[in-house]
Amino acid sequence: MSQQRATRRRFLALAGAAGLVGTAGCTERLKSMTGQSDGNSSNDTTNNTTDKPNGSSVPGLADGVPALETEFDSRERFRQPGESLDNFSDLEPWTVEQGTGEADTDVVFDGKQSFRLQSNGSQNILAQRNLGGKSLSETDLSFAVRTSTPNSIAVNLRIVDQFGSDKIYSLRQIRYRDPDIGWFRASPGVFQQSEYEPALDHLDRLEVHVLHSMPKAEVWIDDLRTHETADQGYVMLSWDDGTLDYYEKAAPMHDKYGFSAVQAPVPRWVEQGRDGKMSLSELKERQKAGDQIVVHGTHNPIAELDDESAIETRLKQDKRWFIENGFEGANYIVYPHNSFDKTSLEHTTNYHYCGGFNQAGNVNTTSVYGFDPLVLPRTIGHDLEIAKRSVDLAAQHNQCTILNFHSFEVNNTMPEGDYETLLEHIDSADVKVITFDDLWTLRAGGR
Repeated sequence: MSQQRATRRRFLALAGAAGLVGTAGCTERLKSMTGQSDGNSSNDTTNNTTDKPNGSSVPGLADGVPALETEFDSRERFRQPGESLDNFSDLEPWTVEQGTGEADTDVVFDGKQSFRLQSNGSQNILAQRNLGGKSLSETDLSFAVRTSTPNSIAVNLRIVDQFGSDKIYSLRQIRYRDPDIGWFRASPGVFQQSEYEPALDHLDRLEVHVLHSMPKAEVWIDDLRTHETADQGYVMLSWDDGTLDYYEKAAPMHDKYGFSAVQAPVPRWVEQGRDGKMSLSELKERQKAGDQIVVHGTHNPIAELDDESAIETRLKQDKRWFIENGFEGANYIVYPHNSFDKTSLEHTTNYHYCGGFNQAGNVNTTSVYGFDPLVLPRTIGHDLEIAKRSVDLAAQHNQCTILNFHSFEVNNTMPEGDYETLLEHIDSADVKVITFDDLWTLRAGGR
């Protein structure tokens, strides 16, 4: 049976019925940026309240076209969700099997020290600690991570039971631009699981793997936390650049199944009437049909801007175009070329609550309660089997997969026939197709 279009109000009604909890709104912008500062710490701000989300109680959820500036810093407000599992104040339980590891008191996300891991040349890194039979049933994980060697790197968390069965959570790509690096929270979804499901109520050990294809790798890990697993799996279908290919070919398929898409058009291309791009009226038509139009803005890598005032001006002008044209998804952003760094993130929180991305060509999913609001992961929708596997993992482990597309004529997007097959697969899977509003309701509602 085809799913009904998941509008924001319908989703909120379902969320309320399911008993999702939320936090009260905030009217004064938070000033602290400790989530992005090296050498600083803050108090644990676990977000566990009893309010149920509705149009007013979910912080940052707009009803209609949003305001230009955000009311609070979403990265700071939601920087430490869930409960602490390991704050790395004591590294005695940890052993480093490959590479090297040490305490670092100068580069810290929270507390007094972090765990600095380095490779011995091109060798991967492996650190582990005993869990002593700890239960992680119906539990997801998140951790603060920082790296001076981003891009060709993956960070895995592997939990193993006493019989050797395992589950691997994987952040497949880090697109943070160096040299202006900083901390972010990753809450990766399950990448793979052993044939025999591990006994999650009695685990033997936790491993941190750093996989890379560089002459060396350097990663800091801090503030490992646990979160309740969501009640079901979710899929977001994200289309960049506002292409006519989506409007003429993909949109009719979406309407057939009642699936909303998230679209990120480039304002200049819309205003120019560039060939192959949607017009303003076509974008508004798709918003009325249920799609969410979010900010993509000027199509140049934002991390290449050196001047902070230029970053601020660009973010403000980009969002203003979406507001002036009545697009209700303007609180969310898709970074052009997946380009972001520490400075740009500090300014992005002034205008957006959620977005990203750390984009990878393989399965790159997320839990729904623990991710950094502005450093979401997504998977390039170039391959049907990878996309179907992403959907299946989201369904099996109650996580979220964000699949990204551009145009059927380019190599980063699967062919039109495969896309139709993918939508059929999603329709038959135990997942809900959502927009940013829906994902933000889950994240900001927390639990």
